[in-house]
Amino acid sequence: MDKDNKRALTHYLIIVSLALAFLVVGNRVVGYTPEERDSNANVYRARVTSVVSEQEHVSGDEIWRSIVLEAEITEKGERRGDRVQFTQNVRGHFLERFPRAAQAGDRVMLGVSPQGTWNFIDYVRVHQIIILGGIFVALILIFGRIKGFNALLALGLTAGAVFLVFIPSIFEGRNIYLSSIIVCVYTVLVTLFIINGVSKKTAAAIAGCLGGVVAAGLITFIMNTSMMLTGITQSESIHLLHLTATPINLNAIIFAGIIIGAVGAIMDMAVSVSSSLWEIKIKKPDTDFGEIFTSGLQIGKDILGSNINTLILAYIGSSLTIILIFLGFDVSIFRLMNRELVIVELLKAIVGSFGIFLTMPLTAFVCAVLYTRKKEEVIEIYSPFD
Repeated sequence: MDKDNKRALTHYLIIVSLALAFLVVGNRVVGYTPEERDSNANVYRARVTSVVSEQEHVSGDEIWRSIVLEAEITEKGERRGDRVQFTQNVRGHFLERFPRAAQAGDRVMLGVSPQGTWNFIDYVRVHQIIILGGIFVALILIFGRIKGFNALLALGLTAGAVFLVFIPSIFEGRNIYLSSIIVCVYTVLVTLFIINGVSKKTAAAIAGCLGGVVAAGLITFIMNTSMMLTGITQSESIHLLHLTATPINLNAIIFAGIIIGAVGAIMDMAVSVSSSLWEIKIKKPDTDFGEIFTSGLQIGKDILGSNINTLILAYIGSSLTIILIFLGFDVSIFRLMNRELVIVELLKAIVGSFGIFLTMPLTAFVCAVLYTRKKEEVIEIYSPFD
């Protein structure tokens, strides 16, 4: 291994170590310990072994079936291996629109009442997700190889920051605005340094990305205040006010959701511009500041449309069910657009788009400064695994 690769490997190991240290220290600083709750004490996983009986009922226009089944408890604990009988009620005007009746071999969630009566709660679906996720990871590793591994590592560290630091900080009553910004900065640094290595290209992308995130945060804060949002976008939101001793700031949750949701698209823009301009500088070392900056703007404009479409369509897709419900009940477009749930989704899309747009010239400017600072031959330090 030559000197440059050794240096790159050292940088890589330091970055990963610091990222892991942040998760450990951050989690301890937050100091959140989940309270033991008994809400799941009477819920068990089980596998259906047979159908005992089935009866159909008609009440007015409604058709429903009551099915008694036998199942074996698979949940770890004292009841594991027990055979129990439970009831599943399939209701509705159109039975085919509801989950089918349980059959032998199905994995289900069962609840038991204090009187010892067992009832169907839901199907166990997580196994399919695990299988699909495993296939995805395998494909990433097969085709992406070490780059794919680094992408998954960065994803895992980002998820760790959210679930080990950010969410616990909310329950501990920490400043949500500050916590969300810290998580975004951590995500940008860890993702770009691990995937792209330590280089001018990465530094330019980080600068542009952080600028876009800050701009998105400022716009969100201003709009959040000026539109007098309550933070209660759906019925479940009200429960957040009673989860902790101090009510959770729902407006801050909106802020966090917007900037955390936008950081991925903003990173995409920053990396695309900085990488493209780096290739130009490599192929034509005598490119000056003006040429690099102008090229960055042109490249950014070509990328801008697809990135904004991706972001907005993602938010539209996530809100499609609610939009259909409102329109199905003949709610006017103005009333629909004025509902806080829709307003927040629109705010996410527009603010994210602003972040992408502002990231483009900022990244191009930083690239022009960094790539033309020295006139000697450009030397790049790549990730040690390229």
